[in-house]
Amino acid sequence: MSFGVSPGELREAIRSGKHAGNTSGYCPGYVQGNVVILPSDWATEFLQFCQFNPKPCPLLGMSEKGDPTLPLLCEGMDIRTDLPHYRIFKDGKMTEEVADISDLWSDDFVTFVLGCSFSFEEALIADGLEVRNIIEGVNVPMYRTNIPCRSAGRFSGNMVVSMRPFLAADAIRATQISTRFPSVHGAPVHLGDPSLIGVKDINNPDFGDVVTIEPGEIPVFWACGVTPQVVLEQAKPPLCITHSPGCMLVTDLPNSQLAVL
Repeated sequence: MSFGVSPGELREAIRSGKHAGNTSGYCPGYVQGNVVILPSDWATEFLQFCQFNPKPCPLLGMSEKGDPTLPLLCEGMDIRTDLPHYRIFKDGKMTEEVADISDLWSDDFVTFVLGCSFSFEEALIADGLEVRNIIEGVNVPMYRTNIPCRSAGRFSGNMVVSMRPFLAADAIRATQISTRFPSVHGAPVHLGDPSLIGVKDINNPDFGDVVTIEPGEIPVFWACGVTPQVVLEQAKPPLCITHSPGCMLVTDLPNSQLAVL
């Protein structure tokens, strides 16, 4: 499938089983989102967690209770079928990954959509910067860190970060560009030595894939929307559903609407 398909065409391909991979690089110009689906009695605390931690959890949209659509983000979207893969968590443990959650859906569920760094990758590429995970055709590497999030009710834990390597001058430019996109994680949270944020092995990501780091390049780390999955492991809701890392909800919202000039 062409990277340049429209969001609606990609969601239809996902719904029909024709596309089952990650969504990085697809639908240039449009916002992609991380997804968290929770029982309604957990929703208020998670909303507060997002408000307390806008870097890893920039909230783009929230559904009505029991509604599988988010019309302000996507026309004709069904959250039960329109992600390539979902992760199912029961009592904080991931039990399986599935391509459709229709049989798990409950009228008690509330869906949250959070900003994703895939959106600012387009701005980096437009400025002539090489985004290594896209060049190599893999999912961006993501790591657990020792950077604490601010707790909200039953939700607490440390931040997950995504990493892209750059030469020093390009890292400065990438920082300047991504700062303009606070709704999709904004500026990096760390540059350089991974051990300072608790990453022990840069070549062994906790999520996603390894990418090449060329001589002279430094790793640049952005807050990542996989953070809620780590927080959910500790909060242990009886049932929760998220996107699988890299398998995002592709929305109809243009990236240009998120830029802060």
